[in-house]
Amino acid sequence: MASAAEQLAAGLSWSSFSKASDLKKRILFTLGALIVFRLCSFVPLPGIDPQQLEMLFDRTRGGVLDFVNMFSGGALERMSIVALNIMPYITASIIVQLMTSLSPTMAALKKEGESGRKKINQYTRMGTVVLTLFQGYGIAVGLEGWGGDASAVIDPGWFFRITTMITLLGGTMFLMWLGEQITARGIGNGISLIIMAGIVATLPGAFVGIFEQNRAGAIGDFAVILIIVGALGVIAGICFMERAQRRVLVQYPKRQTARGRPAQAETSHLPLKLNTAGVIPPIFASSLLLMPLTVAQFAGQGAVAQGAPGEAAGGGGWFSDFMLQVTAALQHGTPLYMTMYGVGIAFFCFFYTAIVFNPEETADNLKRQGGFIPGIRPGKRTADYLDHVLSRITTVGAAYLVVICLLPEWVMGAYGLALLFGGTSLLIVVNVTMDTVAQIQSHLLAHQYEGLIKKAKLRGKRR
Repeated sequence: MASAAEQLAAGLSWSSFSKASDLKKRILFTLGALIVFRLCSFVPLPGIDPQQLEMLFDRTRGGVLDFVNMFSGGALERMSIVALNIMPYITASIIVQLMTSLSPTMAALKKEGESGRKKINQYTRMGTVVLTLFQGYGIAVGLEGWGGDASAVIDPGWFFRITTMITLLGGTMFLMWLGEQITARGIGNGISLIIMAGIVATLPGAFVGIFEQNRAGAIGDFAVILIIVGALGVIAGICFMERAQRRVLVQYPKRQTARGRPAQAETSHLPLKLNTAGVIPPIFASSLLLMPLTVAQFAGQGAVAQGAPGEAAGGGGWFSDFMLQVTAALQHGTPLYMTMYGVGIAFFCFFYTAIVFNPEETADNLKRQGGFIPGIRPGKRTADYLDHVLSRITTVGAAYLVVICLLPEWVMGAYGLALLFGGTSLLIVVNVTMDTVAQIQSHLLAHQYEGLIKKAKLRGKRR
């Protein structure tokens, strides 16, 4: 027999959605904030020649810049005030979370509750400022020399560098604040929605690019069909794996009823998701791998353009050669890039799962509530058992994430297809969509519960 919550969920409809005024306000606020983000992506940096920048960017198609540009929704290509997107904030979050695991002082802050969380958030914001200024300086220097005489910078110099650093810092901090506002006053996770909005904005152009390649004869009709079918298959696989979970049976002892009769023992399940970390591992791995590469590519091209007059064309000294070698070795489809990306995804999958789920704390909570796992003694044995089960399913989840994210990379490298979207982008879009829909359903359920309570109170007054 279905529970009351399941019966309410089955009765959700557009009529119940129209009555939830608070949910509609949250959705409208979220849509408005995402529109503001898209408008900011079209505001260029001061001192940039947009036409010359577009010509220079077309020369470097198919590299790491395309992938970073996809995450920013085209903001990097236009070199807008939000060209760095939210990536410096994510990188700072990774560093702070690593410090909470390695530093006893940071670990003590994490245990202080709300006050400790506010201090950790403050450290994350300070780290975001430092990283944004560093990356902004690298991009400014690279832009000054990118293209040589045909540079996209109108007036190179320290004024342009400082202006670029301050403008990019303001854009990144504004996106960070906007994401926090979406989380608090909108629906869904604000940071994830901003990243998803950037990816979704580039998907139409990616599909147009595939059909353009087909029309030019670069790929055949059968390959286009395979790409579309493969994308649908990846989406179906992501939906299946993200809903997969391992249910650990938990049993509670018999309790006495009000009449003194022993009640039947209660049983419940502790759901452990196959992919507890969600989209965090590929986002973290991408941000750590791509943002330094973006600065390296800009700096390498700038050094080549500013090479000594006596050097051959394309030469700019050992620094530029080193930067160009690094970016060439870490292009999409190369063995080094795929290895580092896969290792980063697997590491952050285990790392973030260990942060989110604590087996010892869960075992203590079960012990206090009188619950136990059949055949396992409460306390340390239960914690060890949960840690063993979680490690096994996390291994499967990490393998699933690595395959989903690296399969399109292998296809691009093996067959030379210039796909602007892959498993990582599809994973983020599907995951964020499922999470947002789940939050919408929970708001609708809460609204229906409130309606039932109001009806019950009215009936009680009539009686």
